[in-house]
Amino acid sequence: MLCLGLAACGPTLPPSPTATPPPTAGPTVAPTSPPLAKELHVYNWSEYIDPQVYLDFEAEFGVHVVEDTFASNEELLAKLQAGATGYDVIVPSDYMVSIMIELDLLAPLDLNHIPNRQNLYPMFQDPPYDPGNAHCIPYQWGTTGIGYNTEVFSEPPDSWAYLFDPELASQYAGKISMLNDSREAIGAALKYLGYSLNSTDPAQLEAAKQLLLRQKAWVATYDSEQFEDLLMTGDTVIAHAWSGDIFMAAAEDERLWYAIPKEGATVWADNLCIPKSSQNKYTAELFINYLLRPEVAAKISNFTWYASPVATAEPYLKPEIRDEPAIYPPPEVMARLEWIEDVGEATTLYDRIWTEVRAQ
Repeated sequence: MLCLGLAACGPTLPPSPTATPPPTAGPTVAPTSPPLAKELHVYNWSEYIDPQVYLDFEAEFGVHVVEDTFASNEELLAKLQAGATGYDVIVPSDYMVSIMIELDLLAPLDLNHIPNRQNLYPMFQDPPYDPGNAHCIPYQWGTTGIGYNTEVFSEPPDSWAYLFDPELASQYAGKISMLNDSREAIGAALKYLGYSLNSTDPAQLEAAKQLLLRQKAWVATYDSEQFEDLLMTGDTVIAHAWSGDIFMAAAEDERLWYAIPKEGATVWADNLCIPKSSQNKYTAELFINYLLRPEVAAKISNFTWYASPVATAEPYLKPEIRDEPAIYPPPEVMARLEWIEDVGEATTLYDRIWTEVRAQ
């Protein structure tokens, strides 16, 4: 059974979700629906959906889906702020949703066009970064921790010390990869130091910067798109990693596995949102509703190896996904996890730190 006590595990999560009624697809096209667009443009993370889902949607609705990909939330934001107007559905993470709402970049959703929202766990029907799904619908969720080669580590490296402690991390010099993501990398350093990954304290952030600068001597690469491939080829043996990418790779290479650090880590949700610039809002809402069908949501998670926010997808998930505690963490682990939040004016400090770390 899934960890349905999730929300009770930490102060940032809404009340505990419960099982929902049997799957209900709900209406997809109302009698007076606007005409559908011929093409829908999706801006997504790479390898983050089963390609068959796009083909099935096109076969049913006659809408061809075109996908472009990005590597970080900051890249996504920069693209929109630079005036990109060709996207109909984008997939920002939780904290970036807050920023985009503040910047007035997202179109409010007409939830009447997304009846399958009822299939979500209650905690995802009212997420802290977008109350009531006013602008976005959760798509996938997971954690950020440590991917590793089990032939090198006889015991799980379940501490950030394996990436930051001089005595431990130096043993793997040149075989460590870090995510090329400012909030995740600085957040990991903050957690190792015992601080919140959303700290705005200049002294704490300076300590995290110094830690990351010292760590550079042992880091082979900063990579958010191929870190699992580097583990598979042996170029690295331990990686700062997103959970699903490691589990997807582990399905091909049994040497790989994933650990959530005992000091705590990031819990995150990526979301389906519609930019204000989209000219195909109704078609985009129809597409989002389609992705919330139980069988479709399960097809996506069975491909990505990330947890689905769709409660009614549970019966269709592979048992090895549904029953894996590192994918659906138990309450005691969830209690140690944090959402990445918008840190307001401190964002400038985070950006400056990351620029310094990458430049030196």
